[in-house]
Amino acid sequence: MLYREAGQFKTSYSADQGIFPILQDRIGMAILLAVAFVAVPLLASDYFLSTIFIPFLVFSVAAIGLNILTGYCGQLSLGTGGFMACGAYAAYKFATAFPELNIVVVFLLSGGVAAAVGVVFGVPSLRIKGFYLAVATLASQFFLIWLFTKVPWFVNYSPSGVISAPPREVFGWYVTGIEATAEAKYLFCLAFVAVLALVAKNLVRGRIGRAWMAIRDMDIAAEIIGIRPLQTKLLAFAVSSFYCGVAGALWAFIYTSSVEALAFDINRSFQILFMIIIGGLGSILGAFLGAAFIVLLPIFLSAVPQAMGVPVTTSTLAHLEFMIFGGLIVFFLIVEPHGLARLWQLAKEKLRLWPFPH
Repeated sequence: MLYREAGQFKTSYSADQGIFPILQDRIGMAILLAVAFVAVPLLASDYFLSTIFIPFLVFSVAAIGLNILTGYCGQLSLGTGGFMACGAYAAYKFATAFPELNIVVVFLLSGGVAAAVGVVFGVPSLRIKGFYLAVATLASQFFLIWLFTKVPWFVNYSPSGVISAPPREVFGWYVTGIEATAEAKYLFCLAFVAVLALVAKNLVRGRIGRAWMAIRDMDIAAEIIGIRPLQTKLLAFAVSSFYCGVAGALWAFIYTSSVEALAFDINRSFQILFMIIIGGLGSILGAFLGAAFIVLLPIFLSAVPQAMGVPVTTSTLAHLEFMIFGGLIVFFLIVEPHGLARLWQLAKEKLRLWPFPH
């Protein structure tokens, strides 16, 4: 049938270990990228780009970062929102202090600042793990939000405490600020996410990723075979915080065009955690699937009652979201701990054996 690799022979180890070893997967990814880069900006309205596609991309970067730390390295973290805030405020300080810096460099530097902060708060992981490490990262979440709220230097002494992202250009097109169009913001964010996702995928497939997974599965055995827990865990915190910091910068400069500490509170950390649990722990694809689910579920819950003519209040919708999130998390943790990404993988395996699926 259409999804078979019969006749596709590999002549090298690199070809056999490619990200998409099957031709159909490479064609499908090419079509998906063509749709994302060409069809979506041409066909989607500004509303859909600003309220669905851009937040989906931003959440995907944050979910990839947390998945690297929790899904691949096994270090539970509840400080994602705080690290996103580090990236957002660092990007604002870099952009205002050095106006000549390219916005791409600003985002990368802001990710570096978040990585440094993540390493500092990742030091307890050398002695504690599991629930106790989650509490330690939760403390970092509250401390960072308190710091950005109480210290006026981070907002350039703005009386309101809320600051606007300055306009910046890339190749002559405004991608931040009120001058930027929704299409320009979307394309810039999409290009950034595509590169970061490719880097993360290659990172977890290499020596570093194997060391993370060894620490996750059994840290004592990993240390016995020569993997150093200190460097491995701190590197996971650094890379994860880097991705979360870039996500915070994208959130502040591309999505909301403003920087506010309350946007990165503890609810944001739990939201990112829900994404990787539902999407799939230890999967780059799972980060995208979980982000898509979290973004689309509120829209689905509000659209279905309206289509059926059933009046539903906003508070009721909010309670329904929490109930569905909780039920799905329990379901996936019991039935399929690897989330939607594993279900997609099982469907592909059955297609390869069709009409004799096992």
